[in-house]
Amino acid sequence: MPRELDWEVCDRARLARDPAYDGLFFTGVRTTRIYCRPVCQVRPAKSENVLFFPTAAAAERAGFRPCLRCRPEAAPGSPAWSGTATTVARGMRLIQKGFLDRASVSELAEKLGIGPRHLLRLFLRHAGATPSEVAATRRVQLAKRLIDDTAMPLSEIAFAAGFGSVRRFNDAFRATYGRPPSSFRRGVRGPKRRDHSDRLRLV
Repeated sequence: MPRELDWEVCDRARLARDPAYDGLFFTGVRTTRIYCRPVCQVRPAKSENVLFFPTAAAAERAGFRPCLRCRPEAAPGSPAWSGTATTVARGMRLIQKGFLDRASVSELAEKLGIGPRHLLRLFLRHAGATPSEVAATRRVQLAKRLIDDTAMPLSEIAFAAGFGSVRRFNDAFRATYGRPPSSFRRGVRGPKRRDHSDRLRLV
């Protein structure tokens, strides 16, 4: 576990479902291989069965899948890296704005004024995942929010979220959720789906 996370503090927060910690860390449950937000309403797992991660990407890197009930992609802007290395904080902000959708990790490192290997070490230390893994998680999370909250066609969502092709979009969802993106739209009708694609801000 990255040293910024205090295991006992995290465990108390998730057992209390403390909203003040929502977005600050994610809980992985060893027995189910699912990761959740600290506010998840599912019955809390036993303390000996949980791990804590600073980012959703770190949980997915460790082999955990997102909880479909608490929806980790809907967590507040995940300030888990606040207070860590300034370089990582800057890198995270650039990734959240889609920098790696149009550029390479080497270009990200150059923009931050460091070498690619050093950037990788810093991200693994502070975010628990590589820049590419953080970017991949960001794409899937943005796509999942668009699927849940808009009526945009899936093909449009794929490109709006930063995927280079619909095939990569489908592959990413199967890798993350074990099911295709189309499965999240089955059985959804009428007023439950809002079409506000014309006022979405993709950042």
